[in-house]
Amino acid sequence: MPGLLLGDEFPNFEADTTIGRIKLHDFLGSSWGILFSHPKDFTPVCTTELACASRISDEFKKRGVKMIALSIDSVEDHHNWSKDVMAFNSAAETSLPFPIIADDKRELSVQLGMLDPDERDEDGMPLTARCVFVIGPDKKLKLSILYPATTGRNFDELLRVIDSLQLTAQKKVATPVNWKPGEEVMVIPSLSEGEAAVLFPNGVTAKEVPSGKKYLRYTQL
Repeated sequence: MPGLLLGDEFPNFEADTTIGRIKLHDFLGSSWGILFSHPKDFTPVCTTELACASRISDEFKKRGVKMIALSIDSVEDHHNWSKDVMAFNSAAETSLPFPIIADDKRELSVQLGMLDPDERDEDGMPLTARCVFVIGPDKKLKLSILYPATTGRNFDELLRVIDSLQLTAQKKVATPVNWKPGEEVMVIPSLSEGEAAVLFPNGVTAKEVPSGKKYLRYTQL
């Protein structure tokens, strides 16, 4: 992502949204945050994504994560599109549970490196790619994923990576491939056996490998 790397402070931009003018850091407060962008309002894949995000918004809330979306259209378009999204969810009388940023001048899309050069609107202007940014309470970028406009995201995976990010921010562990909450985690290599024994009273097991090195260490939290 041009100019935005893991560990960088996320830009404290101001923007118009469906809940009014916001400053991002003030909006997030002391919470975790997830910003996910969309190519354009009133488009099929984007509608299914916003609908899914709306249905599982309580899961993000349980994790202390504030959600905010972005698309290149106006606030008025966002409000009208939101009605379609909630109708798709068979919840037409309910409001979208998170705001959408209006980036009709594409200023944020350029600043955050989110434009997809291969996908363009009817005027030949590039659309926004499907970016995901997870921002920690310290306002630093913890995770970024960039999908092309033609590929919808998996929001169950986004919840999974947030679970991993929050766990590994608190414990000296890493999560192995396909990890899910409640499964064994891995002890980070920098911990000695003695330190691991103190930190993980449930015990540490090491998988034997031909090299003889005990770097595949597992524990149950």
